[in-house]
Amino acid sequence: DVDECALGLDDCHPDAICQNTPKLYKCMCKVGYTGEGKKCEDTDECDNDFNGGCVHECFNIPGNYRCTCYDGFMLAHDGHNCLDTDECMYNNGGCQHVCVNTVGSYECRCKEGFFLSDNQHTCIHRSEEGMSCMNKDHGCAHICREMPKGGVACECRPGFELSKNQRSCILTCNHGNGGCQHTCDDADNGPICGCHPKYIMHVDGKTCLEREEAAVEISEGNATAGADVDKRVKRRLLMETCAVNNGGCDRTCKDTSTGVHCSCPVGFTLQFDGKTCKDIDECQSNNGGCDHFCKNTVGSFDCSCRKGFKLLTDEKSCQDIDECSFERTCDHTCINHPGTFECTCNKGYALYGFTHCGDINECSINNGGCQQLCVNTLGDYECLCPSNYKLHWNKKDCVETKGSSPNNMSPKVLLRCIKSGGSDRCFLSCSSDAQVFSDTSAIKISVTFKLNEGKCSLKKTEMFQEGLEQVVPERHNSIMESLHYVNLTCSSGKKVHGALSRLTATREISITADFELETSRKEVTDTCDVRCARKKTEKRFRKTIRTLRKTVSRDQFRIRISGMDHEVARKSLKLSEPQQSCGVGQMHVGNRCENFGEGISLGLIRGVGSSEGAKPYSLRLLCASVGLDGCPLFGIFLGGRWEGTGSYQCSPGEYSPDGFKPCLPCPLGTYQPEAGRVSCFPCGGGLTTRHSSASLFQDCETKVQCSPGHFYNTTTHRCIRCTVGTYQPEFGQNYCISCPGNTTTDFDGSTNITQCKNRQCGGELGDYTGYIESPNYPGDYPANIECTWNINPPPKRRILIVVPEIFLPIEDECGDYLVMRKSSSSNSVTTYETCQTYERPIAFTSRSKKLWIQFKSNEGNSAKGFQVPYVTYDEDYQELIEDIVRDGRLYASENHQEILKDKKLIKALFDVLAHPQNYFKYTAQESREMFPRSFIRLLRSKVSRFLRPYK
Repeated sequence: DVDECALGLDDCHPDAICQNTPKLYKCMCKVGYTGEGKKCEDTDECDNDFNGGCVHECFNIPGNYRCTCYDGFMLAHDGHNCLDTDECMYNNGGCQHVCVNTVGSYECRCKEGFFLSDNQHTCIHRSEEGMSCMNKDHGCAHICREMPKGGVACECRPGFELSKNQRSCILTCNHGNGGCQHTCDDADNGPICGCHPKYIMHVDGKTCLEREEAAVEISEGNATAGADVDKRVKRRLLMETCAVNNGGCDRTCKDTSTGVHCSCPVGFTLQFDGKTCKDIDECQSNNGGCDHFCKNTVGSFDCSCRKGFKLLTDEKSCQDIDECSFERTCDHTCINHPGTFECTCNKGYALYGFTHCGDINECSINNGGCQQLCVNTLGDYECLCPSNYKLHWNKKDCVETKGSSPNNMSPKVLLRCIKSGGSDRCFLSCSSDAQVFSDTSAIKISVTFKLNEGKCSLKKTEMFQEGLEQVVPERHNSIMESLHYVNLTCSSGKKVHGALSRLTATREISITADFELETSRKEVTDTCDVRCARKKTEKRFRKTIRTLRKTVSRDQFRIRISGMDHEVARKSLKLSEPQQSCGVGQMHVGNRCENFGEGISLGLIRGVGSSEGAKPYSLRLLCASVGLDGCPLFGIFLGGRWEGTGSYQCSPGEYSPDGFKPCLPCPLGTYQPEAGRVSCFPCGGGLTTRHSSASLFQDCETKVQCSPGHFYNTTTHRCIRCTVGTYQPEFGQNYCISCPGNTTTDFDGSTNITQCKNRQCGGELGDYTGYIESPNYPGDYPANIECTWNINPPPKRRILIVVPEIFLPIEDECGDYLVMRKSSSSNSVTTYETCQTYERPIAFTSRSKKLWIQFKSNEGNSAKGFQVPYVTYDEDYQELIEDIVRDGRLYASENHQEILKDKKLIKALFDVLAHPQNYFKYTAQESREMFPRSFIRLLRSKVSRFLRPYK
């Protein structure tokens, strides 16, 4: 026998099963399909008097069907019946005060002395005065509107109709299925409920019972538990056919030649008895395909994401929310991390309120380490010295000026260029004790010399001395300039990519020289004033720069530091053997390690590049910063990396006349927290230290130990609380640190920078879109703050507000509150009012055309506060917008709630609401990718009803 089924020689329909027989084969349509086997058609299980057994909606799918429930209901375990969802179980239904569950819906109620706001979730204080919507007895069941000519008019929530008395509201089937569990029909006096044919009405007139359950309920009083025989046994005793009691099947029943065949809808599995259907827990298998969390529901399942992630429209995948892509996330730099983000600040600024950056007042931290005067600047600070003193190279100490006038000083930095035999040579010489001094007549010039390729380095030269000797006899061919300050920086720019076959990519090299030139007083004459002399000097020096540019490009530029002679050379990059690690005090010269020469090691900052040229060589000479023995900054090559050692400077707790070794220990009664200093700070107040070489004020033997939030006063020998606007996190300090930027503290005695808060009321108020935010948001808001905002939209526009979340401490008994009213008068129409944390989002329209908003905090507890966006829209859309925001389905699912918290989605929604023509900017595909299907369905049904009311 040939097995036609196995060999694929049969002509059965794709939805049929092929069964081999001894002579041929036969075709049978699969369950859920009808036909003789060669041709099979899907059976529409929903197309019958029983609606497929579904009590609400039945959806036919190929070979099967699925029951779904209206909003406010969930599928029962039998997969057909629909049970009421208790919305109050989750987050109190979003109600501010009391949540009351009803069949198919829920309603919020308010405590005594409050009434429900138009948004149907939050509560507003009642007023006792006048006949207005703020009055205790305005008489409206749902929504109250003040009329332009006085008096009030009542409106109803979506799904209700205003009764003839113009005050009460009549429920319709459009709200929570009219409170009916199964079917609902509207009548003049309200909905009339009905039940699916397999069920009968409960005495409450709303819920439905299975007929067998009803029989049990009726006979329950006079029947014993033993008489309640298993229903399935009863069914088996009958002749099994789908025409009788659905063949005993839970769901679909089909008569076959072998008897009844039961099957289950999608999301259920048939049990061993062949009759009952059990819900499949999809979350047990591969987490239901959910990226993060899976929650099983009857016949289906829901996915959700961790905080900081959003559910994509496939309703399974979670995507990290890139907070850095939002506007105003961080003041300076934003770094996105999975599920969160981090803000960092530029140098000289400190982070406060999680996302904001404020200038650090370095002068408040031990006077910035300055020996004399400290001046704070934005992002930096500066130490200043009195007259007859100059700033030391460490930029903090003051040293006595030698000589009476700068012009009498011997030049500390000399630039000499020699023209000889058609070529130029330049020499830069720094004397060993070069110092910086300020002179208003100084000319500052910065110039960059570009070289094509290679790397910068300094190498010792023996040609320097002979070059110098040529200067004296050939004065007519030489140029000499006396400079205040020179800073040379050698760096590499962009890679110059050659052919693919080249092993190394070269870089363009540039040497940047910053010069500070002294204007000679001798050049000031009767005919040429200071300005004229300055111009002459500048012109002359620019000519010198041109000569210098030539010499740099020809590698004929020499530098002398502390008596040692060097030239700046550029060498083309070559591949070399991997270099061995040099010891401390040594560096690579070619392929071997050599000891640092004392002069050059102190005068040079040098970075080492890899053999492939991945890192540039860098050369920096700070002649102006050279101390008696050279520059304090240099690096040593250790195990493949460069580290600044500072080993020639005096360590903290030491000092010397120039800040370099050899050093002396700080004597008893003094301390020094920094390296390279020329003196130590006295403890003050006659205090001594436990030992010499003290490096901290805490080493001073104070009479009391001050706790954080205090500083030690060396005059009174008492601990003083840090004043408002300052803080101190450490024990035993003699200063308090100023809060960064324009922040301050709520009270004195603060111990942490997190207690520094910006008191400025935040927000941007535009005609079409804008936002308000509590001061210091998203950090905790300050105490005793009062903010007011006024939103005054253009004519014929109304205001829509979204409160994504608000954090106010509930334990303060309404000490901190946010209120939105028509005006500052407490009797004016109030739109929104809250004094507690509310993490579930709420959207609502303003009850008045203008809004006066106030936020007030007391001196008690604080919290994160709020950032509340708003949009103004054309008043022609008032009915549609209110219909959407008052519908509980907008907040019913976590997915919908996340939309109102998603800044990008809210921005897109507001963009279209403010300017409807912008709707055409978004394609249908973009919309589907942005919003869940359920959200689009909700909006589409409302928009369709608004645009086609008579359809």
